Amino acid sequence: MELFTKDLLINFLFILLPLFVLQMFYLLKFVYQLEKIKGSFLTIVFMLSIGLCMLFPFSFNDDFSWDLRKVPFIIAILYGGPKSGAIVLSFLIITRYMIGGDDLGFYASVLIYIIMAVIISFMSRYYLKLQLMQKLWMSGLLVLLSAQITYFTCIIFANVNFTTSMWVMYFVINLMAILMATLLIEVIRMNSNTLEKLRKAEKLEVVSHLAASISHEVRNPLTACKGFLQLSYQEEKSPEVKQYLGTAIQELNRASDIINDYLTFAKPAPEQMEKVFICQEVQNVVNILTPLANMNDVQLLVNLEGQEQSYILGDRKKLEQSLINIVKNGIESMQEGGKLEIKTHYEYPLVRINIRDEGKGMTQNQMDRLGEPYFTTKENGTGLGMMVSYSLIKGMGGQINVDSSFGKWTSFSIEFPVVH
Repeated sequence: MELFTKDLLINFLFILLPLFVLQMFYLLKFVYQLEKIKGSFLTIVFMLSIGLCMLFPFSFNDDFSWDLRKVPFIIAILYGGPKSGAIVLSFLIITRYMIGGDDLGFYASVLIYIIMAVIISFMSRYYLKLQLMQKLWMSGLLVLLSAQITYFTCIIFANVNFTTSMWVMYFVINLMAILMATLLIEVIRMNSNTLEKLRKAEKLEVVSHLAASISHEVRNPLTACKGFLQLSYQEEKSPEVKQYLGTAIQELNRASDIINDYLTFAKPAPEQMEKVFICQEVQNVVNILTPLANMNDVQLLVNLEGQEQSYILGDRKKLEQSLINIVKNGIESMQEGGKLEIKTHYEYPLVRINIRDEGKGMTQNQMDRLGEPYFTTKENGTGLGMMVSYSLIKGMGGQINVDSSFGKWTSFSIEFPVVH
C-alpha cells in the first residue's frame, strides 16, 4: 500500500487537471460562441500534465522513482495525431534531460518514448473512429505495450531487474489512470458535441418557424402575379414587351423555388412514405447532372454495390433533391475539373451513399457549420440547398457524415436504414 502515497495521488491529479481545464474551455466556447478550440490547445494542456508528472514522481523503493507521464503522453498523441506526438515527444525528452540523473536511464527513456511515439502515431489514424469500448481496449493495450517496452529496455540497457510485483503494480496504476482519463475525455467530447447540436437545433428551429409563417403568405401574391403575367404574355405584344414579361416570369419562378426550399425545410418529413430503390435514384441524379459535369470538365465515377438490398423507406423526390444539391456542390467546387466518385454500399442494417470530390475542401470549422442556415462556402451561394438537404435526409431517418482535407477533397457519407 505504500504506492498510494501523496505523490501518486498528485500524479493522478496532474492527469485529471488538464481534462477539467479542457471542459471549462469547451463550456466557454459554447456560452460565448467562440471559434472551435484548436488542436494545439489540447497538446499544450497535456504537455503541462507531462511536465508536472515528471517533476513530482513517486517511488517504488529507494532506488527507483517513476511517474504517470505515459498516460498524458499516449492520450496526447491518440487525440492529437502525429504532429502532436512530435511536439510532446520533444518536450518530454528536453524535460527529462533537464531533470538529469543517470545517463543510461536518460537514453533508455528516450528510446522507449521514441518507439512508443511511432506506434501510437500510427494507431491515432484509426483511434478517433472507434467506439468507446474499442478506445478503452486500445488505450489499455498501448499501456501494456509501453510497460513491456519499458521492462525489456531497462533490463537490456540499464541492467535493472524488476520484480514481478513491481511490474504488475506499475502496469495496474498506469492502466487505471489511462482508462479514467479516456472515459473523462470522451465524456467531455460527447458533452461538447451535444451542446453544438443544441446550438444548431435552436438556429434551425427559428428558421423553420419563419419559413412556415412567412413562405405561405409570400407565395400567394407571387402566384397571382405570375398568373397575370402569363396571361399578358399570351396576348399579342411587341417583342420588347414580351421579353420583359418573360424575364419577370423567370424571376418569379426563381423566387418561388426559394420559397419552396423554405417550405421544404419547415416540413422535412416525407408526406408519403414509400419504398425507394437507392441505386435507381443515384443513377437518376447522375443522369440529370452529367451535362453540368461535362461543362465543368468533371468525370463522374459511379459504383453501385448491393443493388438487391438497397431499399429504404422515404420520399423519392426529396431524396433526389437532396442528392442533387450535394453532388452539384461537389461539381462546382472543382473549378479546374477532376473526378467525382459516387458509391453505394450495403451493410445491414444500413445502406451508404458515398460522394467524394476533388475540390477545394473545407476546414474543420466549415464542416462543423454545414447545414446551418445561410452558411455557404460558395461566393454567390445562399446556404439553403445544403440546409434543405440536411433536413430532408434527417426527416427520412438518415444521417450525413462529412470528412474533408482543405485544398484537396471532400467526402459525404449518407446513411439510411434499409427496409425489406
